[in-house]
Amino acid sequence: MKRNALGHTGLEVSALSFGASALGGVFRDVDEAEAIATVQAALDAGITYFDVAPAYGGGRSESVLGKALKGIDRSSYVLSTKVGKYTDPDQYGHDTLDYSAARIRASLDESAARLGTDYFDIVHIHDIEYQGRSHLDQALTEGFETLLALKLEGRIGSVSFGIYPMDLWHRIFAELPVDAALVHNHYCLNDTRLTSLLPKAHEKGIGIINASPFASGLLTERGPADWHAAGPEDRAVFRAAADYCTRSGTSISQLAFQFSTGHPEIATTMFSTASRSSLERCLSWLGTPADSELVAGVQAILAPVAGKDWD
Repeated sequence: MKRNALGHTGLEVSALSFGASALGGVFRDVDEAEAIATVQAALDAGITYFDVAPAYGGGRSESVLGKALKGIDRSSYVLSTKVGKYTDPDQYGHDTLDYSAARIRASLDESAARLGTDYFDIVHIHDIEYQGRSHLDQALTEGFETLLALKLEGRIGSVSFGIYPMDLWHRIFAELPVDAALVHNHYCLNDTRLTSLLPKAHEKGIGIINASPFASGLLTERGPADWHAAGPEDRAVFRAAADYCTRSGTSISQLAFQFSTGHPEIATTMFSTASRSSLERCLSWLGTPADSELVAGVQAILAPVAGKDWD
């Protein structure tokens, strides 16, 4: 699989990267043995970048990923996790946000134990917009400064954020010396606002990680999980786009994946699965350009939700 330089981080990452949220049952129930086999199949296919977070499944994603990577040469893959957001595994959506230095350092120790490593290539400050942005100032000051200190100590390689709101991305790019940016749901069929970040990313050497090609499940035949904030009217628009693809002889998932992975200036696109069959399907789509006429037709259907923010 093709590898690309991730900005000025010094890292090379596979064009397709593996988000481990699905391993923790974030989207649906997961068989652990199948999840581990899926990670190992991803490695065999040439995927070299794996991302996870303690918030995914209350640590379960990290534990499963750690089991899957056990015994694999640490220098053969790039690993990132996140700090600042923590979720009760029995109460999805009930989050604790804490971007203090003490909690970030403890969090990395906990993640390291679950993942079986003492070094993270990238650490993302996670979901700073949650809870009405009430923790924003702490995340951008104490949280960010703590990661810079950990980088100087050699504990982590690169400092990044993993967030959703575009206004915060523009602020971060303008004000903070970030190494990378995990931008989700902003380069897919219904939302291409990530492209507005590319000039500044190029200027400053920020490595862009494009996540959620399926728009958190909106651009799939099954549709999003119940927790997704899109209402019935919005979901109906996405269903109409999916039906249009079916009538055209393809699937909305395939078109979404091929579109999202097709931008030449984006180093890597990250998707998540705990299923080998899903992984194999995505690998079979990789490298084939999206049908431009079909993209235009789908985007016309999706016009009512284009660039829409969901809380």
